[in-house]
Amino acid sequence: MTHDVKAASSPSAEEALRLFEAFKDANDERLAAIAAKRPDPLLEDRVARIESALQRVETKAERAERAGVVGLRPGVGADPAEPAHKSAWAAYLRRGDESQMAALELKALSAGSPTDGGYMSPPDLDRRIEKRLQETSPMRQIATVRTTGATIFHRIFSTTAAGAGWAAETAGRPQGATPTLSMIEATTFELFANLAATQTLLDDAYVDVEEWIASECEEAFSGQERAVFVNGDGVGKPKGFLAYPVVADASQGWGQLGYLATGVAGGFPATAPVEKLIDLIFAPKAIYRQNARFVMNRRTLAAVRKLKDQTNAYIWRPADAAGDSTVLGYPVTEIEDMPNIATDTMAIAFGDFQRGYLIVDRAGVRVLRDPYSAKPYVLFYVTKRVGGAVQNFDAIKLLKFGAS
Repeated sequence: MTHDVKAASSPSAEEALRLFEAFKDANDERLAAIAAKRPDPLLEDRVARIESALQRVETKAERAERAGVVGLRPGVGADPAEPAHKSAWAAYLRRGDESQMAALELKALSAGSPTDGGYMSPPDLDRRIEKRLQETSPMRQIATVRTTGATIFHRIFSTTAAGAGWAAETAGRPQGATPTLSMIEATTFELFANLAATQTLLDDAYVDVEEWIASECEEAFSGQERAVFVNGDGVGKPKGFLAYPVVADASQGWGQLGYLATGVAGGFPATAPVEKLIDLIFAPKAIYRQNARFVMNRRTLAAVRKLKDQTNAYIWRPADAAGDSTVLGYPVTEIEDMPNIATDTMAIAFGDFQRGYLIVDRAGVRVLRDPYSAKPYVLFYVTKRVGGAVQNFDAIKLLKFGAS
C-alpha cells in the first residue's frame, strides 16, 4: 500500500497521522526489502521524503501551539512602567536623549547596574524577551525557570530522607535521623547581543522599538541558550546537564548523572533494541516518571522512529492533542544540541526535567545605545544575566551508545 505525500497546507493532528501511516507503509516495505537482501534505493528515498514532510508538519504545529498558549512568565503581572519612565526610555532609544534619564538611572543603580554601562530597561522589555525565549527554547519549556534579583541563586536540597515514623497519640517520639543537605548554586552569567539599527528605523513612529529589540534578542539569545543548557561547561556560561560527571547508573551518586549502555558501540543492538529504551524509562524512580520525557536531536529521533516493539507496532507516535510526539507513551522534546548517535555518546536523555534542571534569569535587561562605533548605524548593546544547573541528579538518566 502506498500513499501520495504532499506538502501540508496547515499543521494538524490529522495530517500528521496521515503522514505517519504513509511512513509505516513505506518503512515496512523498506525493511522487507532489506530482509530479502534486495535493498531498494527508491524505498530509502521515499522513507526519507515522508520523514521530512512529517518533520515539517510537526514543526509548524509546535510553533502554532506555542504562539497560542505561551504568555508572560508565571507570577509576573502586566503592570506598565510609570509614564515618566516609559517616556524617558523611548526618548533614549529613539534619539539618545538622556536629559530625562534621572529616574531611570536610579532604577539602574538600585538593581546594581552602573549607569555608564547602560540603563536598566522598563520591566516590559524584560518580559518581552523572556516570552520570546520561552517560545523558542526547548529547555525553557521543560525545565524549571526562576527569576532572581541576585547574581547567584541558591537552593537547598535534601539528598537523604528525614527521619520519620509512626507513633500513638501519647507515645514518645524518638529522635529521627537528620537529613543530608546539599546546596545548588546557579550563577548567572552575562548574555549579550550587539544590535544595529538605522536612525530612519528609530525615527519611524510606527515602529515599536522595544519589540524590535526583543525580536532581535530572541534570535541572538536563543541559539546561545540552547547550546549551553545542554553542553555548557559552566566557565563564563551556565552549566549544561551533559557537562556533569556521568557514571553507570548502578553506582550513580549525588553530583553525577547515571547512564545505561546500549551494549553496542555507536548504535542500538540488532536484537531487541527497544528493550534498551524500556530499561531507560525505568531507570528513574517512579516519582520522576510521572512527568518524564525523552530528549534527543532529530537525527536520533529519526532512528528511534523506525523501531518496533514485540507486537510489530512502531514505538513512536505523531503529535497528539497536547502537541507532543511520543515514544513508548512518553513525550519527546527535540533539542538539536544533543549529540548524534556515535560511539559512547549520550544521545538520549530521559526524565523529569522540571525537577532535574534549573534555569535562572536575573531580573532586568540593560541597554547601552551607541551611535558612534558603526556610523551611520546605531548600535544597541543589550545584556541580561542567565544561569543554569542540574538541581536533582536523580531525575535525569542518559542512554550511552557504547559497549559498557
